[in-house]
Parts: sequence; structure tokens; C-alpha cells
Amino acid sequence: MVEQPVDGEYPEHWEADVVLRDGGTAHLRPIHPSDADAVQKFHMGQSQNSIYMRFFAFKAKLSSKELKRFTEVDYRDRVAFVITIGGEIVGIGRYDRLDDPTEAEVAFNIADSHQGRGIGSILLEHLAAAAHENGIRRFSAEVLPENRKMLMVFSDAGYDVKRHFDDGVVSLEFNIDPTEKSRAVMESREHRAEARSVRDLLTPSSIAVIGASRKWGTVGYQLLEHIIEGGFHGPVYAINPEALELAGMISYGKLSEVPEPVQLAVVAVPYEEVPAVVADCAAAGVKGLVIASAGFADDGERGLMRQRDLVRQARANGMRVIGPASLGIVNTHPAVSLNASMAPALPLRGGLGLFSQSAAIGVSLYAASSRRRLGLSTFLSAGNRADVSGNDMMQYWEDDADTSAVGLYLESIGNPRKFSRLARRLARIKPVIVAKSDAMGLRLPPGHAVRTTQAPAGALDAMLRQSGVIRVETIEQLVDVAQVVSNQPLPAGPGLAIFSNSQALGKVVADSASSHGLSVARLVTGVDLDAGQSVALPALRSSLLAALESDAVHGAVAALLPARGLTVDNIAEVLAECSVKSGKPVVAAFTGILDPSIYVEGMVGSVGQTVPCFSNPGAAVAALAAVVRYSEWVSRDHGHFVEPEGCDPQRARAELEGLLRDVKGEQLKQLDPAATRSLLGHYGISVLPSLGFDTPDQAVEAADMLGWPVALKTTDPSLRHRLDLGGVRLDIQDAESLRLNVLQMRRTLSRYGDPALEVQSMAPVGQACTFRAIEDPLLGPVISFGLAGDAVNLLDDWAHRVPPLSAADVHDFIRGPRAARKLFGYQGLPAVDVAALEDLAGRLAWLKDSHPEIALVEFNPVLCGVSGAVILAADVRIGNAAQRTDSARRAMLG
Repeated sequence: MVEQPVDGEYPEHWEADVVLRDGGTAHLRPIHPSDADAVQKFHMGQSQNSIYMRFFAFKAKLSSKELKRFTEVDYRDRVAFVITIGGEIVGIGRYDRLDDPTEAEVAFNIADSHQGRGIGSILLEHLAAAAHENGIRRFSAEVLPENRKMLMVFSDAGYDVKRHFDDGVVSLEFNIDPTEKSRAVMESREHRAEARSVRDLLTPSSIAVIGASRKWGTVGYQLLEHIIEGGFHGPVYAINPEALELAGMISYGKLSEVPEPVQLAVVAVPYEEVPAVVADCAAAGVKGLVIASAGFADDGERGLMRQRDLVRQARANGMRVIGPASLGIVNTHPAVSLNASMAPALPLRGGLGLFSQSAAIGVSLYAASSRRRLGLSTFLSAGNRADVSGNDMMQYWEDDADTSAVGLYLESIGNPRKFSRLARRLARIKPVIVAKSDAMGLRLPPGHAVRTTQAPAGALDAMLRQSGVIRVETIEQLVDVAQVVSNQPLPAGPGLAIFSNSQALGKVVADSASSHGLSVARLVTGVDLDAGQSVALPALRSSLLAALESDAVHGAVAALLPARGLTVDNIAEVLAECSVKSGKPVVAAFTGILDPSIYVEGMVGSVGQTVPCFSNPGAAVAALAAVVRYSEWVSRDHGHFVEPEGCDPQRARAELEGLLRDVKGEQLKQLDPAATRSLLGHYGISVLPSLGFDTPDQAVEAADMLGWPVALKTTDPSLRHRLDLGGVRLDIQDAESLRLNVLQMRRTLSRYGDPALEVQSMAPVGQACTFRAIEDPLLGPVISFGLAGDAVNLLDDWAHRVPPLSAADVHDFIRGPRAARKLFGYQGLPAVDVAALEDLAGRLAWLKDSHPEIALVEFNPVLCGVSGAVILAADVRIGNAAQRTDSARRAMLG
């Protein structure tokens, strides 16, 4: 549970910016006594019908007593949220705890002019989350039957709502614990709202360039010129108080002089002028901002504060922000033709969507894609990524019919948990290529709330893999893969046909394919390209089509040296034709061509007949191998996020609330063995019992209770698994032997400070394994698995996953460590019960995903034999959880 507020104070995460159903933004915060005048103004602005629906009677004005009751709350038993746009209240939601301390009555009031924007649903989500933190489990409400809009808010939220009609009023009651359905509803609403907000940015009806200049080479000059020359279909307005005419059009001194509404403002003014420009845009009803100006998070702590103020100002007035320090945005759809960027020309139209952060990376990414002749659907440079992010773009691309594959270069990830969820969903229908250098690690964008990751090395890569992302490290690798997925069908398997006119080159390519996990089904090194165009090309076509007809061949690589009388374009057209006819991918590598005028890298061929070409056959094979792995991921049955049998999260939550009562601040509490067994038992996880003792006779009594034979071990966590240091003795058969071993162990361990001892029933022989689960400030829950001992202690041989886990995720998780092959029979030993390990992994993942207040779980060791897995020791630590970045309430990261 999150630490509860004291009277007059509320948790910082209760305040949030939100995206509304129509893509606009608003600010949500707890109500304050100083809101009394604003609440009165809000009330008096409502229609008689709205007032009647809320209060079951008409009140022209709220009394001072009512205002006091509505605005003075304790943020525990009585909580109220307001949603504001431009500083004015547009919605109010509240709950009041009833006599039953686990139930509260909830009520809403939405401004007439803002109904239909999803404000009621957002208020319900945030009220439910706050109530949950305060120990409330059920909401009730009374609604007039004619108030159908409010009835829909409750019925559409995904909760199991019980209703009955009494005395002219509909009474509602529902449990507010998040359910699979309520989360699905929230995610669906989030998707529609965020996709709409990005769509409005990329398809504006009109644009104003603020800071447009007649001085050649300036940012304002180029942005205006590129928008006009790109052929944007809507009206474009130049704003510059010092010019009467710009780019052949009338220039306006300020935005308020523009005669028509402006949807998108492109801002290129000095940073000190940006706040005034944003205020002008808010007053003019602008929906979105592209800010090219620098001097924000790129200018140290001072700039960071300016950036936070900028985002707060824009969102509070309903606007999304791209930037600051953005390279701009591009949309190649013919009905839009938008090049509001520093790119000199609108790129080729195609199916690839691109996202980058800093302008420098954006320039490199745009240049690489242009050099390869890759057609783009959309491009967005987020600059400092103060607001619009890669997550927002994935929401948009999921619905965009013009985008068939996406590429993101990430310098930071603001909400990794949400990124994982969105990428997994998007990757099922479109390839998602992510470039992120290992050197960058896992960090937040500048200007966002500071969180430091505690995730183990490899956790981020594991998250990307389980999300189906094609992970690369460089811009060149990103466009390598993009060439293949943008133009070619997905391979149905790893079988590869290799064609070359050089035996040595063909073998090198075959070796490269094998090292990337591809199987060489056919190697043809006798391709004759010197017989002339009329002979060589038909022969190549016939041979390649014959190979592609084989069920063992799922794709082809043509690695070719220069040939007399044939052009690269001629060959590429044949390869493209074979790919289309066979429905299988074909890529080409043209090596040894020194003439710089001959284009050998990128999409080569004639219009409608192009093939991805590379100057390096190793890059061609690596790109195709990455696509093969993605295709295998797509074609798998990933299963569902199903709760294992015998789990009782509600009882576990109630028990945790009691255990956390004496935990203050950020301190952690280690559970004793009894509390550990009880908590884990709610998830069907059992720990082999052990009993402590003081004297040898007490040890014998404990062994009699547990059953012979027993193990004797110290409770010291650094020694309890160390046979070599005398921390554990096994298979003790009788009382006399146990007494003797107790005395000997105490003498041996005296050098370590006489640690306490315990006895434990002997477990069946098996492979020792380790499970660990933590709560990371950025990734949320992370679980790890390895084989106990040197594999994890010396070689760091862990597998990591980020819950929730599907059946396929669990399957891969247990097989992830390099040493996992020992589980399947090794050096004459029998295979262990892997299904038991998978069951334990699934239960641990569900436990950790359900309870962020569990800071650490460690099972070490877990002995897995031919039948079953037994936990010998469990360490559980709990604390007051921070709010997860991807929770059951919608909020923009800030």
C-alpha cells in the first residue's frame, strides 16, 4: 500500500496532467479550500438540468456551508478532485467514506460545455486509485434514472456494477479493485485519447509559424519555407512582429491577428519569449505546439525549470508539446503533405514511421533513411521529449493504416512499463525496431521526476525481447532492418538460400548466417552473371524461384560481386520479382563496387520492383536474422496473462496492510518466517518448514516435529548455503548425530560470531535454483531466475522478465540462463521437473505484479528434482510503495 496522507496533505502523485477523449489535455488535482470561489463559479455556470441531476434539486447558488463542506476535505475519509483547463474548473469528483470503513459514496459534476470528453471516466479512475490507497474497497452512488450519461460512466468502467431501483433513484455498488476488464477499459480509453492527440498534431488543419523569418538560414526561415514547399494542404500563417511580408504572404504581428483558427503552432523564437507565445496560443485555442527553440533541458538546471514550466503551462491550457529543441514533424500522406521540419524536402512516401529524441539523432536518422531511399509515413523528433513521447507515437501508429513498420531511436525511456505494454501490442501487428545504445542504460528524459533504476543488468533487454521489439544498437542497424520489414514479406522460418557468383563469398555468407541462428538450406555459388543480360538474368530468375519453392527455404540472400554488362538495378528488379512471386523475403548484398555513382545500399530497383540492398553481406544477414526472430515471435501462441489457481490477492493485500502499519517512510521490513509462509501461501507458494533452537535438546525436539532425516544450518544469509564454510550439514539421521553436529557446527562458526542455527526437513535431491523479484522505480516489478551457486554468483547468469508474464514468457524465462541446459539432463543426470519451476515462476510473477509494496522476494535455494520443486529458504521484505509509472489511473508523465 502507498503511505497514507495525513490530514491536510495529499500524495504528490495525486496531481496529474491527463489526455481527454478528444486529444486535448487538462490538469487534475485534489481540491483545496482556496477553490471555494472557483467551485461557486463552476456551479453557477451549470444548467438547471445539470444541477438537478447532481443534487436532485435545483440550487441557484451554493451556500457558504456547502462550499466549506465541498472544498475542505481530509484527503483520507473525504477526497475530492477537480479537473481544470486554463485554470477554470471543468469537472469535480469526490468520495465520502461511509460507516463501513471499506465503502465510500462517490459523486461527479461535469461542466455542460465539456461533457462527452471523458472527464467523468478519468475522475472515477483517480478517485478509485486514491480510495484504494486509503483502504476503501467499494464505491456506491445514487443516480437519477434520467442521468444516463453518469450511469454510462459507471457501467462502462469495467467494474462489476450492481444496481437496484428504489424510491425513484438508481443505487449502484461496485468493488474498485482493478480487474482485467477495468484495466482493459482504461487502456482502451488511454489508447484512443493519446492516438487522437498525436493524430491532431500530425494532421493539422492549419499552421502558424511563430518566429518565421525572412533571413535565409535561420530556423524560422527554413521551417516556413519547408512547410510551403512541401505542399501542405491547409492555410499557413507567418507570425513576426517585425515583418509585413514573408515567403510571399502577409505576415501577422501576433497570433491574435490571424483571422482563422490555428490548430498547430510551430515555434522558433528565443527561449525567453516562449512562455508569452504559449500564452498567446492558449488564448487563440491552438491545440498543439512544435517547439524548435533550444535553451530548456539542454541548458542545465535553469533550462530544466523553464521546460517544466513550459509543459505545465501548455498542458493546463489543453495543448500537447513536441520538443523543445525539436527537429520537427513530417507526414507524407498526400492529403496532408506536411514537412514542418528542418529536413530540406518532404521524404519519399512509404510505410515506415520514425521517432527520435534529440535533434542531432533526428538528423542522423532522417539522413540514413533518405540515403537508403526508405519511404516514410510519418516522422517526429521529440527533442528534449518534454511531453509527446515514443509511447504516444506507438499509440498513433497502431491505428495508422499508412504505417506498416516503425523505428524508434531512444535516448531515454520515460515510462518503461507502459512502453513494454504498448510495444507488445503494436509488435503483434507491425514490426517495432528500437535502437538504444547499451551505454545509455535505463534513464528518464530530462525534466521528468527523478527515479533511479535498481533493475539488474539485462532487465531492459529482457523487457524489449518479451515485448517483441527488434532491438538494435545503431542508426545504421535500425535502417538495415527497416529496409527488410518495410518492403519484404515476413519469413516463415530460418531456412535460407544463399546465391553468389563467388564460392569464397558464398561460404563467408553461409558462416555468417549460421552464427546468427539461420539454417542454410541451399548454397548456390555458381551463379554466372558474365553471360550477358539476356542469358544471366533469366537464369538467375529461374534458379532463385526454384530455390524459393522449397518448403525448407524461407528467404534468400544474393551476395554478388560486380559483373560485366549487368547493372545493380537490373539484378535488383529480378530479385524483387522473385520475392513477390514466392511471397518470401529476398535481400541483396553488392560488394566490391567502387564507383560512388552506383547506388548499392538501400531500396534498389524500378518503381514497384525494389529490393533491400546492402554493401556489406554481413549487414544483410544480420538484418534478415533479426526479422526471422521477430517473425517467430509473432507466430507464437503467447497465451494469456492468467492468474494461477489458488491465488488470493485480496487476502494477501489485507495481510500486507496489517504488516505495513508500523513501517514509516522508505524503510523496509523483513518478514519473519511465519509471516513469510502466510503471505506466500495466498499465492499457493509453500516453503519447507524449519525450526530454530538454542540447545541440542531443543534441536532434537524440533527434528522430531519436522521428521527425520534433517538438515542443520545457520540462519546467517551469507553462510546458510555454504557447505564449504560449514554453514550447513545434510542428512542427519538420528538424535545422537544431531547433538554432535550442533556442537561441531557451533565451534566451526564461532569465527563468524556464533550465528543462530535451525533444523529443516531434508528435501529431495535436485538442482539448486534461485528466484528473485524486486520493485524497480522505473520498470516496476522485475523477476530473475538462475541456477544457484557459481552460475549466478560468479558469472551473473540470470534470466530476467518484467511481469505480467504470459505462458510463453514463463517458458522462455526458465530456459533463459546459459546454465539452464542442466535442467534438461546433463552428464547422465535426469531432467528435472521444469513444469514445477514454470508454475513457481508464474506464481511469483503474479504475486509481484499484484503487490508493489513487496520490495523484495528471494527464494534461495529452490531444489528441483524429477518431481516437484521445493523452496528451502524465502526472504520477503515489504515497504510503502511508490506509485508505479503505469498504474490503474491515466496520467501523463511529468
